[in-house]
Amino acid sequence: MSAHKVRRGRPAELMTVLDLATAFYAEDGFTTPVSELRDNLVVLLDSENARVAVACGPNDEIVGFAITTLSFGLEDGCVAELEDLYVRPTNRRSGIAGALIDDSAKWAASRGCRRLELVVAPNGNDVAHLFGFYARQGFVDEGCPPTCLG
Repeated sequence: MSAHKVRRGRPAELMTVLDLATAFYAEDGFTTPVSELRDNLVVLLDSENARVAVACGPNDEIVGFAITTLSFGLEDGCVAELEDLYVRPTNRRSGIAGALIDDSAKWAASRGCRRLELVVAPNGNDVAHLFGFYARQGFVDEGCPPTCLG
């Protein structure tokens, strides 16, 4: 991924990240209205308890994003969840998703989290390939419905 960098998304990049999020949600069959995605993204971009990371190409063009949030529970203390991960189809298979996951894990660790979790939500799609991908990234299938990897 030498030609790409990952950094925190900026509030001024709201519309670019929203366009990617809209494409992601359409591709994966989510039905959240774009207006809701926009409103929530505004909050996430400004939150200390969330990381909106963007992957940029050589001309600083945003080609992917990851959203990671924090929660705190009695059993595990601080836990981070990688809630959304998307790379433009033309930029896939180039290490960008792995770099975004690494960024999420580092950010979570810097906040005192011992775990980075994610949930694979099929939404009627075949997501079998995702299990292998996430396993290669170091996630472990814990078998909780729909499927938690962490």
